[in-house]
Amino acid sequence: MKLIERKDYLDKITGAMGTPDIKVITGVRRSGKSKLLEAFKDYVIGHNENANIIHVNFNLIEFEELNDYHALYEYINSHYSKGKDNYVLIDEIQMCKDFEKAINSLHASEKYDIYITGSNAFLLSSDLATLFTGRTFEIKVYPFSFAEYFSYFGGDDIYNAFDKYVLEGGMSGSYLYKDYEAKYNYIEEVFSTLVVRDIRTKYKIRNTALMDRLVDFLMDNISNLTSSRSITNTFNGSNDAINHKTVGAYVEYLCNAFAFYKVRRYDVKGKKYISSNEKYYLSDHSFRYARLGTKNMDYGRILENIVAIELLRRGYEIYAGVLYKKEIDFVAIKRDEKIYIQVSDNIADEKTFEREVSPLLSIGDAYPKVIIARTRHEDYQYEGIKVVDIANWLLKF
Repeated sequence: MKLIERKDYLDKITGAMGTPDIKVITGVRRSGKSKLLEAFKDYVIGHNENANIIHVNFNLIEFEELNDYHALYEYINSHYSKGKDNYVLIDEIQMCKDFEKAINSLHASEKYDIYITGSNAFLLSSDLATLFTGRTFEIKVYPFSFAEYFSYFGGDDIYNAFDKYVLEGGMSGSYLYKDYEAKYNYIEEVFSTLVVRDIRTKYKIRNTALMDRLVDFLMDNISNLTSSRSITNTFNGSNDAINHKTVGAYVEYLCNAFAFYKVRRYDVKGKKYISSNEKYYLSDHSFRYARLGTKNMDYGRILENIVAIELLRRGYEIYAGVLYKKEIDFVAIKRDEKIYIQVSDNIADEKTFEREVSPLLSIGDAYPKVIIARTRHEDYQYEGIKVVDIANWLLKF
């Protein structure tokens, strides 16, 4: 398989080299965490002649005997080299029982620079502080962006390339398959076997039918406002007796495992967060096609999902804006920076354009306002609002 350098992620890891933190690479399954760890290993080899790299990859059977934390600890200590810069790289660490005990002890010895990856369900961002007694530095990895997709396949026509990305998504393992049926079979297997199965295992979920229905519901309703109670009411309308607390817990499990991302609402005028109802976005939009099919394509929602994940990839906190009962797709915040964003598939129709631009024109502050759509044109301004083609925006970082 062709490999491309994921420089932004690699820069984050190399920037943390030598710090006392435990470096933890997180992200949905098959998003490239293992390949990133290998790229970091190559970087260390090429830049530090004094390096001693202790690499354990639990995907390989040769490390099967280390699936007990005592054995892992002894193995790493036996490969320690005095006078060297000792790097510990561990892939799929959840396959070692009680792995955190070994990592905490190795970290406490202050002899190792530690880097680990693991299953999204067993190495949760919310659990890192509890698992590890030392400080952690998290590198969040996402499926391929459009910029990475375009770099992988090459070409000159970014607009046609984007049309293909909309259908194929960012799960790079699927790129090896020639037809869409084979691609989607691979993607569906990744989601169902590796993502949902991990969640069922970790949380000992018995009501698998409810989990499947919930996954399908959230996929079918990406970008729609929803809540645990509204989902429960919908399901109970089908004569299923389901508790909203159970639904809420299952949704949280899916978000913790990076299958979905929850976006809260933000009152633009009152400058406060709204606790009721949220939006949910898939970690990669191709999961929706693979599971639900492509017959009823809703390009507006898919483009909104792509923009949501790209904003997260670029380090923004994102919220769904509310202003005078009007909705703004995203309020993107990063430190002192704030951007208001509307996303649309096609704004050629005058009524559609008016619907998208109206909420942005109602905002009283001076922060940038942007409409992102499939225009296939260069950027332009409309009454202070920047209108950009989505393919162009995705390539500009």
